[in-house]
Amino acid sequence: MNSHSIENEILIEKNDSSVVLEFLVPGESDFFDGHFPQFKLLPAVGQFEVISRFACRYFGVDRGVSSIKRMKFSAPILPDTKVRLRLEYDPGKSSMAFRLWSAIDESKVFSSGAFVVVKTDE
Repeated sequence: MNSHSIENEILIEKNDSSVVLEFLVPGESDFFDGHFPQFKLLPAVGQFEVISRFACRYFGVDRGVSSIKRMKFSAPILPDTKVRLRLEYDPGKSSMAFRLWSAIDESKVFSSGAFVVVKTDE
């Protein structure tokens, strides 16, 4: 298993400006190592790693972020939680908005926000 792995990625919908994915962050992932050993959760930096990875894959943007417009972490993501991620890209503003929520309970939002990305062809 890749150290920062995610599993069972499913593409739910995709168009030129948005994508919705479903996936699992396995409990064995090193995302959970050393972060609250008695109560493992996916830290904010791990969530952002996954978000930026998919932004790069689906919209060809650089993994670098020039600024964060807003970011809110609302609920912990525990090991082996199935999540959904919506990315919305506005190339004119180089802006990426995201929402990460439970695939089981759509009302449970884990995090949301927006950030400015760098296009890889610049």
